[in-house]
This record gives sequence, C-alpha cells and structure tokens, in this order.
Amino acid sequence: MTQGKTLIIVLVTLVIGFGAGFTLRPIIAPAAPSAAAISAPAEPRGTQYFAAHLDEARQVVAQCAEGTVRGAECANAEQAVVEAEGRDRFKRFMGN
Repeated sequence: MTQGKTLIIVLVTLVIGFGAGFTLRPIIAPAAPSAAAISAPAEPRGTQYFAAHLDEARQVVAQCAEGTVRGAECANAEQAVVEAEGRDRFKRFMGN
C-alpha cells in the first residue's frame, strides 16, 4: 500500500512540476526577439532617397568614412551628395 501511495505522490508531483514549468516558461526565459526586429532594413536606401534628404546622405557618407556603415548605402549616399554638389557648382557657374 505504501508503494502505491508513493507512486501516486511522485506522479502528481511530476504533473504539477511539468505544468508549472510550461506555464512559467515565458516568464522565466522570454522568447528571443524575431530576426525582423533585430536586423536593419532589408534593402539599402536608394540614390533618390538620399537626393531628397541631403543632410542624412552627408551623415551616412561621414559614417562610411569612419567605417561604421558599409554596403550599398555608402555608394548611394555618396553619389547623391556628389550629384547635389555638382548641380550647385553648375548653378553658381551659370550665375543662377
């Protein structure tokens, strides 16, 4: 009879323990953030975006020179800045 009681107590304890573990798991160890929340934008911003936002393009070019930003955004931002400076020089040359 004592073996039967012991077995029932062990089974009830295991069921309560597993149930509590599954219930409290999200609280004890939250799930890792998704990859979409961590990663940067999937595609680099284009030259047209940087042409419309020259201050941001200049910041990106400066960050590229420091080495903190890499990739296609560097080229796009640099191209937008060079084109804007070229247009300004042309306007000054033409007297506009």
